[in-house]
Amino acid sequence: MLTAVDHVQLAAPPGAEGVLRAYYVDVLGMTEIPKPPVLAARGGCWFRADGVQLHLGIERDFRPAKKAHLGLRVTGIETYATRLAAHGAAVTWDDELPGHRRFDSEDPVGNRLEFLEPRLRGSGPGW
Repeated sequence: MLTAVDHVQLAAPPGAEGVLRAYYVDVLGMTEIPKPPVLAARGGCWFRADGVQLHLGIERDFRPAKKAHLGLRVTGIETYATRLAAHGAAVTWDDELPGHRRFDSEDPVGNRLEFLEPRLRGSGPGW
């Protein structure tokens, strides 16, 4: 029986660890977690925030995911969008998901990321 998602993995190009650390730690506020030594030799980096684990693995012929994406639930979505924009990340709002505020952005290597926050019941479109 499935009980939870353990982690999500995205790909990144060789040598991208520095920009990934700057983005996922400094911009998104995640914490880097150490990879086991046998896996660390492959490159990439792992991050965590409140029960969410994200693994970024190195892929030689990397192409960023444009349709496939990671959906991250946040609180204070307006403040979060402002924070990303202040760090130079594009923020594209999309209000088509009933009961949620959400926007899309990209990490520094071009992977699509969706940020969403449930609306309070009875507070706006979709309810």
